[in-house]
Amino acid sequence: MAVLTGESLTLDEAEKICLMGEHVVLSRDALRKVEKSREAVLSIVREKRTVYGINTGFGKFSDVRIKEEDVTRLQLNLIRSHACGTGDPFPESVSRAMVLLRLNALLKGFSGIRTEVAELLAALLNKGIHPVIPQQGSLGASGDLAPLSHLALVLIGEGLVFDSGKITCSKEGLKKAGLEPLTLEAKEGLALINGTQAMTAAGVIAYLEARKLGFQSELIASLTMEGLEGIMDAFHPAIHEARGYPQQTAVAERMRTILTGSRLVTKQGEKRVQDAYSLRCIPQVHGASWQALDYVKEKLEIEMNAATDNPLLFDAGKTVVSGGNFHGQPIAISMDLMKIAMAEFASISERRIERLVNPQLSDLPPFLSPQPGLQSGAMIMQYCAASLVSENKTLAHPATVDSIPSSANQEDHVSMGTIAARHCYDIIQNTRKVLAIECICALQAVQYRGIEKMAPATRDFYEQARKIVPPITVDRIFSGDIENMTEWLKKKLELWTASKRGGEMAKWKRDA
Repeated sequence: MAVLTGESLTLDEAEKICLMGEHVVLSRDALRKVEKSREAVLSIVREKRTVYGINTGFGKFSDVRIKEEDVTRLQLNLIRSHACGTGDPFPESVSRAMVLLRLNALLKGFSGIRTEVAELLAALLNKGIHPVIPQQGSLGASGDLAPLSHLALVLIGEGLVFDSGKITCSKEGLKKAGLEPLTLEAKEGLALINGTQAMTAAGVIAYLEARKLGFQSELIASLTMEGLEGIMDAFHPAIHEARGYPQQTAVAERMRTILTGSRLVTKQGEKRVQDAYSLRCIPQVHGASWQALDYVKEKLEIEMNAATDNPLLFDAGKTVVSGGNFHGQPIAISMDLMKIAMAEFASISERRIERLVNPQLSDLPPFLSPQPGLQSGAMIMQYCAASLVSENKTLAHPATVDSIPSSANQEDHVSMGTIAARHCYDIIQNTRKVLAIECICALQAVQYRGIEKMAPATRDFYEQARKIVPPITVDRIFSGDIENMTEWLKKKLELWTASKRGGEMAKWKRDA
């Protein structure tokens, strides 16, 4: 059970809640802050003070004063009118993360909602009722207005929800879970949709997958090192300490750990003096991507605990400030950076695939074919990897360099951060497929070399992976192999890296 405070949510906790279904409980201190903030809103309404979003219109309509009797209707109109997302829905894990992050932000006590709103959001998480939220339609400033409006619809018994993997109307989903919809009151609709939780939620899920894929890339690259009889000297600690990047040094250390005991890898001068960059520079290239991921992690954990709606209420409502915390630029840039980092894992992997299949670059059978000429072997798998890498290059174009003004030019600079997060997720899926292809080719290569010579860690991985994709003994429809390996890497394989202190061998385990 995770305790939400609005201040201390971590990515590890988010992983447990969003991907493993852990339940949440709301901190009493946080609920007290929420209550005080709500009292401030009620005071503003009673005193008839003019405050944006409480008794005014929105965006360009911010100068339009709303009558007291219309304040509740204003919130309903806001949610309905802004729920204009389009396209396929976000994955259910992203929807769940969106509910979590919006709830956590509201618990900071700056937004003026009732505790009932927070409690219903928590109930959605604990009952497994997740809004169906279209992926397209957010500019990533003024908050993720369209996506979060689809989330807010569920609280009022409108829109759609995922229920046990099926899509149903929210009223039915709430009733089945024993929950009642709310009537949103002053400020609550705006508090629910003014924020960066769509891009941040998509970013959280993307990061969690990226982190796992980064570790898997080192394991697969180690397999390729054995298949190509790579030179271990390139991972000597002195080289990496001389440059000074801790992530680069860590990649080299993990590669050395994984390959401990291998009789397939070589020393410089034994077979050749130097390897190609796609082998020799694994720590440098992968390490740079890990640097980017570390930056992304820092920004996500700040944003996960940030107050991002507008206006914010301070000093028990004495200070109400309209600002721009809803602007998604910090996460937008982080997502664009993660796109590049993950695309590079795929780019260097595809070059290793080429070395595994190209007879001019190794002494392995051409295209790893069991009968070169009669059978094409892995020839077109490299084509597929090249296509995915090329697609990643297009997706990696930064979304943040674009901005289109909105709301009659009142909102004249936007982040496009949700687009960046969506494209980042797509790049990660493509990169996993490229690594799956490298894995299939590397499995075949080490089989030619002699699996009895493999390192204990890679041999263990080989035995697991061969249950997913059998050896290439005859040409077959390899599309199924790629999909099976991709799915296994995503759902079934969890990498536990070596402990620096204990120096113990890296261990892998299959999910239950």
